[in-house]
Amino acid sequence: MRVMIDLCIVPIGVGTSLSKYIIVCEKILQETDLEIQLHAYGTNIAGPWDDVFAAVKRCHEALHELGAPRITTTIKCGTRTDKTQTIQQKIDSVADHL
Repeated sequence: MRVMIDLCIVPIGVGTSLSKYIIVCEKILQETDLEIQLHAYGTNIAGPWDDVFAAVKRCHEALHELGAPRITTTIKCGTRTDKTQTIQQKIDSVADHL
């Protein structure tokens, strides 16, 4: 099953600047065959369910290895069976109506 998620990973106990942790996660995601799109407060990811959630797990593992004692993650996810849609197609669909 294909899934599209909006992922926001926040390491806790590492200070207020999180960019070094975001970079690590983005590099992990870029090494996959998943569709990814970074935005101001997270990353959209699309692909096969198991691959998407395996990548989220790898991000958690990497941030703990960097010393983050706690991580809180917010995930919004959606699936559909009537058609395959990319992240950009979803954005374009709304933009076309504006």
